[in-house]
Amino acid sequence: MKIELKRLTDIDTSDLVDLMNQPLLRRHMPLLGNSFSEEDCIKFVEAKEKLWQEYGYGPWAFVVDGELAGWGGLQPEDGDADLALVIHPRFWGIGPHLCERIIRIGFEDMHLESLTMLLPPSRSIIKGILRLGFVEDGDAQVGGERFVRYRLHSHRAAKYRGRA
Repeated sequence: MKIELKRLTDIDTSDLVDLMNQPLLRRHMPLLGNSFSEEDCIKFVEAKEKLWQEYGYGPWAFVVDGELAGWGGLQPEDGDADLALVIHPRFWGIGPHLCERIIRIGFEDMHLESLTMLLPPSRSIIKGILRLGFVEDGDAQVGGERFVRYRLHSHRAAKYRGRA
């Protein structure tokens, strides 16, 4: 399996619209609203590309063997680098690999002290992120919605250094 990180601008909008309208994803994405149209997609991609221009980092599209599997990466969020991960249900098994890869980028390449991950309260199964070393770090408000913030400090992530 070949996993590529590509810019969202390199992805067909219809593939992103399909991804963001997956019912299993939408139930844990309170900021999406009722539906995600092509117009929403264009604005979304522009906003994510603006992060790259302003901060030098932002989310990627995850492409597995030529097919869009999801999007995510590190995004600036209230002074932190926040790890976002949105994966099509057919590809849910690659989540741990992608998280580890993004964590390595954050700590090895970007030399960050910590990363956050914001999860809606509806995400009750969190064993995976706790195994990665994230610890609960309060709540955050984004777009009028409550999220639980988890934080991973660089000293807790030493196990990811030097891994491919």
